[in-house]
Amino acid sequence: MPYLDDNLLVFTDLDGSLLDHHSYDWQPAQAWLDRLGSAKVPVILTTSKTSAEVATVQKQLQLTHYPFIAENGALIKLPADWPGNSDDVSGHIIGNSYSEIRQTLVSLRQRYDFEFRGFGDVSKQQVMDWTGLSLENAALAMQREASEPLIWFGSDFDLAHFEKCLQAENLSLTRGGRFWHVAGREAGKGSAVHWLTGQYRQQRDQPLVTIGLGDGPNDIGMLNATDYAVVILGHHDHAMPLDNGENVYRTRQHGPQGWKEGLDHFITL
Repeated sequence: MPYLDDNLLVFTDLDGSLLDHHSYDWQPAQAWLDRLGSAKVPVILTTSKTSAEVATVQKQLQLTHYPFIAENGALIKLPADWPGNSDDVSGHIIGNSYSEIRQTLVSLRQRYDFEFRGFGDVSKQQVMDWTGLSLENAALAMQREASEPLIWFGSDFDLAHFEKCLQAENLSLTRGGRFWHVAGREAGKGSAVHWLTGQYRQQRDQPLVTIGLGDGPNDIGMLNATDYAVVILGHHDHAMPLDNGENVYRTRQHGPQGWKEGLDHFITL
């Protein structure tokens, strides 16, 4: 088991993990955030949220000095003082841009009459209804750069056909807690975690211990990419198979309570 004074990196999902699925509250996890902050352990938000959304949450959590992974790994944002950065904040898109993804989705829907609606098809009010977000936060969720969340209304048979069509266009389909997410095939939380871990390893020139925390199928890549994985009890019935074996802990509690439970299990103070 890792110690708090080890060379740790923590990668965490937000919705349903560090943030409560319904209220978006994180207070049950605050004590661990304080401990990690005092030990200078990077807490890297790894989420389906947009860069605009994550920037707001980062400020609230006082994590703005760390990188973050947005849009299910399709976008990596680095802080201003990151080695080699010349911009205030540098962003790296993995795969296709949002405009390219939207163009493909519209074309496929017209061609095959697929039944879905993405954020680019609907109003802020509809996004508010889907997510429970405020008008301001719904607007931030719609500021997409490299992926599209969508609600699928069609059959399972059509969904399988839809996924094959996306693959032919070099796009991937990933299931999240609330939505399906379309992004470039190369994108993913796992590949983004590997890239950032490599960057930290190069900077520190010493071994790292990585911990991942997530609750949904779109977190599996991230959880498989870390040394220790916390599968937080989710508000869904989807399987969460992992490759980490004995280094996986499955919590009995949801959200930030489960987040705390997972770190209590793995990290020795």
